[in-house]
Amino acid sequence: MRYILLLVTACLLMVQLPALAGPAAPVEITDAWVRATAPGQKVGAAYMTLKSEVDGELIAADSNITSSVEIHSMSMKDGVMQMRMLQRLPLTAGEPYHLAPGGFHLMLFGLNEALKPGMSVQLTLRFRDRAGNSFEKTIPAPVKQAVRDHHH
Repeated sequence: MRYILLLVTACLLMVQLPALAGPAAPVEITDAWVRATAPGQKVGAAYMTLKSEVDGELIAADSNITSSVEIHSMSMKDGVMQMRMLQRLPLTAGEPYHLAPGGFHLMLFGLNEALKPGMSVQLTLRFRDRAGNSFEKTIPAPVKQAVRDHHH
């Protein structure tokens, strides 16, 4: 009996191993950009499109030019713009998720310098899949002037 149990356990482990050795981040990140800031401005915003191959979530983000990065949502409620911090952003497999002005975005806090068009910011995004596996992806995000600014 113990031998059969051992065999079953070994088979289960072998099934799990290929998943762990798979691609580092099954999330495609496209159209990443960071909004240009005014001199002395210590807060910025980053936008992009995320498309995950698996159900999972964005759990954290980091940048080379800030002290911290937070995931935020913006929504209009009774004519008032509301912004709130999210602990995570759920991602559904195969569905593109747009982080865009006026909606979900990454807030960059404690900027080291003013962000000018032509610069590039390194963003590191951390994800977790349904099975609890974590992975991260670092991408360059060009700094661009927003087409039309939303005033906060």
